[in-house]
Amino acid sequence: YRYGEQAHLLARFDRFLCDEALSQCELPRSINRKWLAKRPHESAGTQWQRICAVRQFAKYMCRLGYSADVPDRSLTTKGSAGFSPRIPTQAEVQQLLHAADQLTPTAHSPLRHLIMPEVFRLLYGCGFRLGEVLHLRMADVDLNQGILTVRKGKFGKDRLVPPALSLVQRLQKYANSMGDRSADAYFFPSPSGGPLSLGAVYAVFRQLLLRCKIAHAGRGKGPRIHDLRHGFACHALLRWCREGADLNAKLPVLSTYMGHRSLAGTQHYL
Repeated sequence: YRYGEQAHLLARFDRFLCDEALSQCELPRSINRKWLAKRPHESAGTQWQRICAVRQFAKYMCRLGYSADVPDRSLTTKGSAGFSPRIPTQAEVQQLLHAADQLTPTAHSPLRHLIMPEVFRLLYGCGFRLGEVLHLRMADVDLNQGILTVRKGKFGKDRLVPPALSLVQRLQKYANSMGDRSADAYFFPSPSGGPLSLGAVYAVFRQLLLRCKIAHAGRGKGPRIHDLRHGFACHALLRWCREGADLNAKLPVLSTYMGHRSLAGTQHYL
């Protein structure tokens, strides 16, 4: 299991406790509550992450015999359950991909006309997470077998992803246009040779939405880049439904392909 975000949270908590100038090794309730209070503009989910990290730390202190207040789970504010992803229609996806094909190079991004059309096709055509696409290296892309290897994706999982043949053929043309590169090179490089940034792709995505006259409803409401992944899943289920397939039998296939931790995450798409 990766332990990244929790470690950052505990480091921030440690700095907070240092500022409070505790005189002995303890975790008083008053100081605990001060740290865990909901902050302006903080989502319920972010506050819940802080509560979980402090709960585990407080339990650890208690096991070692120190006095520590273990925060109750009920401290978190109730989050809104009304979020729903903005699923793009197939026509909108076609518009976006066509607009991506019309991109031209710029001084800051001289290869974007080659890179961005393939990035967006992978996001929708394979249901990738954006970070998974941007961190593909040459060694992860086997265009002879038609297999992409995702390494250390979400939940620390590796997986093999076979794109459709038409997409593999596009990637072959792209790879040829980029010339010979080392196995460790990023498949979609930034101008400096590192991975493209999430922000750079998002900026292009917003430009494409504007060109296609697809309205953006504001922060957190989409369309978001991640909605292309949701669109891939929903459109796959819709296609199978129209073909008369058994969706209960198809769900494990979709779950494995998308790298879900369990079927529970995949069932939301039904």
